[in-house]
Amino acid sequence: MENTIEKGTGENRLGVMPVGKLLTVMSVPAVFSMLIQALYNIVDSIFVSHYSEKALTAVSLAFPMQLLMISFAVGTSIGICSVISRRLGEKREDEANLTAETGYSLELIFMVMFVLIGAFLSKPFVSIYTKDPKLSEMTVSYIRICLMLSFGNFVNIFCEKSLQATGDTIHPMMIQASGAIFNIIFDPILIFGYFGFPQLGVVGAAIATVSGQFFAMFLGLFFLKRNKYLKIRLLRPRMGKKEAKDILTVGIPSIIMQGIGTIMTSAMNAILIVYDVLAATVFGVYFKLQSFVFMPILGLNAGLLPILGYNYGAKNKPRMMKALKLAAIFAVIFMSLCSFVFIMFPDALLGLFNASDSMKKIGEVALRTIAIMFPISAVCITLTALFQAMGDGIYSMIISIIRQLLLLIPSAWILGKLFGLDAIWYSFLIAEVIAFSLSLVFLRKELKKLNF
Repeated sequence: MENTIEKGTGENRLGVMPVGKLLTVMSVPAVFSMLIQALYNIVDSIFVSHYSEKALTAVSLAFPMQLLMISFAVGTSIGICSVISRRLGEKREDEANLTAETGYSLELIFMVMFVLIGAFLSKPFVSIYTKDPKLSEMTVSYIRICLMLSFGNFVNIFCEKSLQATGDTIHPMMIQASGAIFNIIFDPILIFGYFGFPQLGVVGAAIATVSGQFFAMFLGLFFLKRNKYLKIRLLRPRMGKKEAKDILTVGIPSIIMQGIGTIMTSAMNAILIVYDVLAATVFGVYFKLQSFVFMPILGLNAGLLPILGYNYGAKNKPRMMKALKLAAIFAVIFMSLCSFVFIMFPDALLGLFNASDSMKKIGEVALRTIAIMFPISAVCITLTALFQAMGDGIYSMIISIIRQLLLLIPSAWILGKLFGLDAIWYSFLIAEVIAFSLSLVFLRKELKKLNF
């Protein structure tokens, strides 16, 4: 078991380890696991693209529904992580345990909701975008498998975030990496029918995905059972009203913030597909590539959140500010490098997905334009950890609503009408600059709260 006690002090390292070292220890495993997850996301689409271009389009059209499910699982778990880390910082261990059990119960409730969505709403959702019977069948199959077998997804994410809240970063890394590696291995086997397995195409990709989630879930439950800070009952979990309220105070804005991505991607698909069906495919590919850029920053935030939450509970402002500044500096440097790669080598990135010349023509303009905003996004993403750690996830939600719904979608539609397809991609830059300005306004409000 990873040792989360700082030697010589008997205290949780979140409160006493030197901040630079602590941020590294907390974030590097999370960044590593996120990179593996991002690699899986890209490899998954690469395998699907080599099966057929239509299969790649099906996965792209299914992505908004899959993203919605993940937003509920991750958003709720962010609330769980925030509250547990604060309770541990306040030395209220019993309430931390009750928070974990309550959060587990909430995750199961949301899981049942998505089983029903997968069963009854998959076909109506897909019918919005295509009347092609083959494309529709592939997309519906992918959505139903991922949603109706989502138990592993909800539970393994719960285990990851609960462990991170205690200062454990190695085991969450192992949980996420195990599921991603499982997927990477079985994706080609089930898609193309190797080693005696039937050739299942998109269905095989979905089965590999949920199988990896279940594998990660069993490993997560094993590690959570051995954690010394949390003693929870998962067979008969308790549900605390106050704990549920505290979790959802942070979790609901996080769910909405991430769930807005579903609305945004659905709307952007609808806007883009009018100009060219390949434009929607390019948008899906961009999201896969984007995950490789943003996942490490999200991993950094996963390590930063419990540091900020614990020290906010312990009323230690200097440690909070130092951790936030270090994280922001790293995020900007990393995202600037990624921006350079996207701008200089878009052809090579699109080539990974077996892109046709027509797809590359659209995609090169898209990647070069969108990548301009990466460094700005780095600061916005880092600040979300501060808002969530202090229980003010509502700020992150407001920023996401304004960025993705009130700015991105309308500006994309207007730019497309006025100047054509290539201009649509500039809507990302417009939305990000205004969201960045709003983030700084909310940061000033939070800094005033830190005058303990």
